[in-house]
Amino acid sequence: MTATAIRSWVGPNAAERLEILRNTKSIAIVGASNKPSRASYFVATYLLSSSKYKVYFVNPVLDEILGQPVYKSLADLPEAPDLVEVFRKHDDLPGVLEETLAAGAKTLWLQLGTWHEEVAARAEANGLNVVMDRCVKIEHARFHGGLRLAGFNTGVISSKRQLLA
Repeated sequence: MTATAIRSWVGPNAAERLEILRNTKSIAIVGASNKPSRASYFVATYLLSSSKYKVYFVNPVLDEILGQPVYKSLADLPEAPDLVEVFRKHDDLPGVLEETLAAGAKTLWLQLGTWHEEVAARAEANGLNVVMDRCVKIEHARFHGGLRLAGFNTGVISSKRQLLA
């Protein structure tokens, strides 16, 4: 998406996103990374330590992340994931949607900063829930009272790391 593109798609409201997360039992992270500096790694560590979800990692070039096996594609997963969380570039999203549909997932969730109107429209037309430009970790923590623990809502506005007493 270009910076000047108009966003016309309207996603689920907070109550609907909460319902999606409540109905989710398994999450596949497409574009999962083993690099701690990557957002997908941070989301993965949070989901494994702070949620009830079965978490699957999908990346065609890795074998293991955080002690868990990594699958080459959604088709290789041992079950259909309820939710597919996507950490891939814009041009890859139509292909990820194809894999998501073929895998039998219920929700396509595009990470913060990721928006694709055509993919969203096509996913919804095929019966998927769609969330774009939101983080599963942030939304889960928000709904479960964990934003403070997740690194948000500290009450301090500063660029310096604060010492905890």
